[in-house]
Amino acid sequence: MTMGLLLRCLAVLSLALPLVLGQILPLSSSSRWIVDATGARVKFRCANWAGHLEANVPEGLSSQPLETIVNWVADNGFNCVRLTAVLPRPSMRPSLLRSTAAAAQMNPFVATSTRLEVFGAVIDALWARGVMTVLDNHVSKASWCCDFTDGNGWWDTASGIFDAANQQYFITSNWLAGLKAMAVWAQGHPGVVAMSLRNELRQIPVLNSVSDWYKFVEQAGAEIHSNNADILIVVGGVDGAMDMSQLKSESLDTSAWAGKNVWEFHAYSFSVLYSLLGTDCSVVQGEYGFYAGFVLSQNEAYTGPLWLSEFGVGMTGGTFEGLVQTDYDYLTCLVEYMTSNDADWSVWVLQGSYYVRQGTINSDESFGLLTTDWSTWRNSNFTSLLGAMWDVTQGP
Repeated sequence: MTMGLLLRCLAVLSLALPLVLGQILPLSSSSRWIVDATGARVKFRCANWAGHLEANVPEGLSSQPLETIVNWVADNGFNCVRLTAVLPRPSMRPSLLRSTAAAAQMNPFVATSTRLEVFGAVIDALWARGVMTVLDNHVSKASWCCDFTDGNGWWDTASGIFDAANQQYFITSNWLAGLKAMAVWAQGHPGVVAMSLRNELRQIPVLNSVSDWYKFVEQAGAEIHSNNADILIVVGGVDGAMDMSQLKSESLDTSAWAGKNVWEFHAYSFSVLYSLLGTDCSVVQGEYGFYAGFVLSQNEAYTGPLWLSEFGVGMTGGTFEGLVQTDYDYLTCLVEYMTSNDADWSVWVLQGSYYVRQGTINSDESFGLLTTDWSTWRNSNFTSLLGAMWDVTQGP
């Protein structure tokens, strides 16, 4: 089957999908909820799928047929994918290094496709199974993420002292243009229900000011909405998507995308901000609430849906349902917090391996839901460890 025929078939299938999903698009935000066009709640229960590393396309296409991966996602209860990406260069063809031949063997369309065509095929295949996509602008230069030395952390035109190690690739004008291009492109892919502005914005204290977060986030949200009014706009805080507490003293002006705003945060066992006062579960849960969870409070200027768009653990190597004790304790504490709030989530990460990560070919991912060859669960206990996070227990 040619790439063009494949995409046309997927587009035809997508027309009936609102019935499959049990919801009518587009999605909106209403108070602390994501809702469909009828006002019914939609809870994101997602897996991250990386496409922002050196190969510049979604991982795994050299390991399994696309249909196999997509079926695994849908069959295991996930209703959306957070698909990470670099800012677009539409004519760029995938460069899978040594994996090119294997990817073409598993998925022949890859050999003759541009980067965006590969992304489109993945998104449309997910949508054909009723799985939504959130496009996440992860980085500006393809690479593993995130720290203060990858050049992707903070806007290059921000106020304060410019630090090349943290800012050199994050060109503000390119970022805004890239978000616009992706918003326009997403109009042709109905499975894209949301776009997130940037992964793990991270300022260096003293050198950078949070005032720039307000300035550039407001510009970006308005840019996306003016070019695609249907999709949700996902906004993370600062300090690596851990901290939105600045909203308590100064609201973000989301009026340019009213009814479309969603907040996101990240939480890992190694998230420093949440463990400053210790690792006792009740204390950590208090930190989750102080820095992020407060946005779920009703009738505040900042009230909105909260999506835990990254969390995860090493899937093997321990005696606690396969986890080491520190990861098990962290996860059970987080699950309790998320369940009590019935908040939306996306686990890091789907992929069992990478085409190339930091120079290593077929690099294994210990946090992967899938095994190295993408064939099955790395830890079959994990889905039950999430417990009632799968359930919808609250709503508008």
